[in-house]
Amino acid sequence: MPPEPEETGLRARKKEQTRRTLRECGARLFAANGFAGTTIADIAACANVSERTFFRYFDSKEALLLPDTVELFTFIEEALARRPADEEPMRAVCEALLAAAEPFTSSSLSALTHPLEGTEGLVTARVVQAFTDFEERLTLLVRRRLPATEPDADLHAAVIACAALSAARAVLRTQRGRRAAGTAVTADVRLLPLAFDFLARIGTSTS
Repeated sequence: MPPEPEETGLRARKKEQTRRTLRECGARLFAANGFAGTTIADIAACANVSERTFFRYFDSKEALLLPDTVELFTFIEEALARRPADEEPMRAVCEALLAAAEPFTSSSLSALTHPLEGTEGLVTARVVQAFTDFEERLTLLVRRRLPATEPDADLHAAVIACAALSAARAVLRTQRGRRAAGTAVTADVRLLPLAFDFLARIGTSTS
């Protein structure tokens, strides 16, 4: 007999709560003991779960440093799906990324702009790989918004997806650089819209 919807919903909420608790415990212990000085056993104990349970949610403690990319990219896809079908594709993608940035900037994305000492290389490498993997999915979504008869539509879609995500990565890189130089204290919400504005200017300056 299949589980009742209420039971399924309760399990999903419990899983999300466990995932959130593990992230919160990791952040707290990293801040107190340093990344190297914190073990998976420490994090599991803090969250009152077993190490086996930890590995059901994360493949390593390094994963706690990254935003939940599955959640983030799903949010972007849903935001893009809500954009008008006749909207210019680059604008649609940029607006979807802006919509996703709002709820994530103050939480999980902060790890990308303010990583713990000694973890920046790791954080950067893993997020670049995650964004690179998402480029293929985003390219497919953009392709669906282009006319079926457009010549080289596959290339057009790939350029849009890669350019928009590259602009987002440039924002993270700039924010990290400003933090390192002591010129930024909190995440600057102006940077992503500004990056997309620069991107639009590049397009008009070459036309």
